Amino acid sequence: MLSFPNCKINLGLHILGKRDDGFHNLETVFYPVPFKDALELIPSTNTGIEFTATGLAVDGNAADNLCVKAYHLLKKDFPEIPTIKIHLHKAIPLGAGLGGGSADAAFMLKLLNEKFKLNLSTDQLINYALQLGSDCPFFIINKPCLATGRGEMLEEIAVDLSAYKIVLINPGIHINTGWAFSNISPAQPARSIKEIIHQPVNTWKDELKNDFESAVFTAHPAIKEIKEALYTQGAVYAAMSGSGSTVFGIFEPNTGPVSLKDSNYFIKIIN
Repeated sequence: MLSFPNCKINLGLHILGKRDDGFHNLETVFYPVPFKDALELIPSTNTGIEFTATGLAVDGNAADNLCVKAYHLLKKDFPEIPTIKIHLHKAIPLGAGLGGGSADAAFMLKLLNEKFKLNLSTDQLINYALQLGSDCPFFIINKPCLATGRGEMLEEIAVDLSAYKIVLINPGIHINTGWAFSNISPAQPARSIKEIIHQPVNTWKDELKNDFESAVFTAHPAIKEIKEALYTQGAVYAAMSGSGSTVFGIFEPNTGPVSLKDSNYFIKIIN
């Protein structure tokens, strides 16, 4: 059985305060983007789970991969699930603010639920997904959502960017999420993202902010330069996604090609 986990971008990201559990309360809009990995589940007669990967290099041990953790999470409650082989073809850059690993984990849960007829509801899948990561529940719903709490409180929201061209640019700079949070001074914004997001896209530039950008741009000026270049080339809105380092630009569909001075950057255009 095959599925295609997609990535997401963050439309605005406010860090509101640190919680007693060590996480942060935030506000953001998760928006799904059709740039995808490929994930295959194959029943196996072997005694242990097998995990293989192609495409972009997947760091770490196979046992630590979120797809494998998703399998063990459900296996604990549904021991009748047989041993499987998992193959992941990785196209979404890792550690890029696009939620690729979270998407893989959530889609693994959905694959297991469908393949082995576990009859888990959406709410049940979301509860399992949250045990794998704060971004994972979004990919169970996989529709534009306002996210609050630590990112797990989701409210579907009417945002449609299908008439625009979206350009994703990743410079290959790894941003440590813990470092990014440690350089944030949480605060209540003057206006909420929920309010701003319903305005026309061409008004977002001055109001829809990602709180991580200030610290990340100071530490890595090349990421700031990408955002500035996207605006120079006609983006109606540009921002860093999550804690970075991917920057996205939203363009009118008839805008010309995007070019950057560093041709080694990863660039993906979604029309």
